[in-house]
Amino acid sequence: MSLTGVNFRCNPKLEQIKKLCQWMGSARFVWNAKCEENDYFYKFKQKFLAITTKTPIDQSYAQFKNEELSPWLSDCPSQILRNTMCTWRETMANFLKGRCGRPRKKKKSDGGSIWLTSELFRFDTGADGKKRLFIGTKTNNIGYLDFIAHRDFAEPKSIRIKQKLGKFSVSFCYEDNTEAVEHVTQNEHLKYLSEKSSAELASICVGVDRGVAIPVHAGEAQFDFSPEQKRVKKKVAISIRVLQKKLSRQKKGSKQRLKTKKRIGSKHEKISNIRKDFAHKASYKIVSNEQTKVIVFEDLNTKGLTKAPKAKTNKKGCYIKNGAKAKAGLNRVILDKVFGLLEVFCAYKAERACKAFFKISALFTSQECADCGHTHPNNRRTQSLFVCERCGHTDNADRNAALVIKKRAIKLILDSGTELSDKGVLIPGRHRTRSSHETERAKVHSAMSVEASKMTELSLYGSALEAQPL
Repeated sequence: MSLTGVNFRCNPKLEQIKKLCQWMGSARFVWNAKCEENDYFYKFKQKFLAITTKTPIDQSYAQFKNEELSPWLSDCPSQILRNTMCTWRETMANFLKGRCGRPRKKKKSDGGSIWLTSELFRFDTGADGKKRLFIGTKTNNIGYLDFIAHRDFAEPKSIRIKQKLGKFSVSFCYEDNTEAVEHVTQNEHLKYLSEKSSAELASICVGVDRGVAIPVHAGEAQFDFSPEQKRVKKKVAISIRVLQKKLSRQKKGSKQRLKTKKRIGSKHEKISNIRKDFAHKASYKIVSNEQTKVIVFEDLNTKGLTKAPKAKTNKKGCYIKNGAKAKAGLNRVILDKVFGLLEVFCAYKAERACKAFFKISALFTSQECADCGHTHPNNRRTQSLFVCERCGHTDNADRNAALVIKKRAIKLILDSGTELSDKGVLIPGRHRTRSSHETERAKVHSAMSVEASKMTELSLYGSALEAQPL
């Protein structure tokens, strides 16, 4: 038994659209009011109360309902407002535990969504055998909502109706009993694989390297956007720039500006769909390989990779160039390759296929030689070519990185002290005196110190003295 999520396109009527928009607006109103209330309590506590005083966190919303100030809230089913406050309280609890950010106010232009529990909907079977979705209560409802079901499904316990760019969709999760796949945890995979030999693991393991020029390199296989997808993305990006210029000249609040914003949103959605299509196809090919039983990714921090550079100042305090423009272009390319989305898709597909999915540290995987293990920045002098300074091993840089990821994973799997973190990262056991991160840093620092000493000798004794290889 496993959870399966679906997302169906809806075609509501005009009256249903008005009603759904009113419900979404009411849910957004109480969410924003709760955020403002929490901010007020927090600032009041900081100014007038003791440090140990805690800000009250609850899911009450009755204080926001008023017949004079907010009469529209009475037209919305109370269960929708209750579910919205339940989501807010859960988000706030996750924020206090460090799992996410603080709940923020929502804008009207961001679309909207409502969470409906079992008392607000039901599925009926029509005369033609198709399922029909009834939304609302007996006294406050919109009737049957027309939706397009592209696959069979079981009845869920709750659903979510979303609106984006004027399009409505209904999504939910249900327990799928048809796929009788035995669920195996990653710790169980690790325990089972640790009993195998290095040669057996090498035949069933694949390392996946993600890059800018080649988005995905899994072993010997490469995955990239198709020429047609690249052409469409480039064409749509040009169209977005033209529409952005047009938007900047239009009057705020006008109908024409609203139309332009919707056109820009539809263009961005088209690019997003291309990226999702690539991530789904690449992850499917990686997981569906019959020989592959273990899939290993790098533990990349995409948020840190795409962070804007800090401002630089000279001695007089004046701002100088910090390469922000070039970094912005690099960040745009990195985000276009959907590193995180590919990892998520491979993880859940590997779980369904009962295959192991692990991650390892990403430190110096592009600078380490897959043959001798020598780590140095000079090993990768260009983007595509890898030449080891010690053994002379020459290979494609991405393929070499994929082999390094694979070898590191095999070494950690066979080590009895290896542990699996909450994020699925293979880490050495706590009994070790030095972690793998410290070992890799020591490798690079020692190599760089040797290189610095050679450069010092060259400067002292002249250019006639050639540096010896490491």
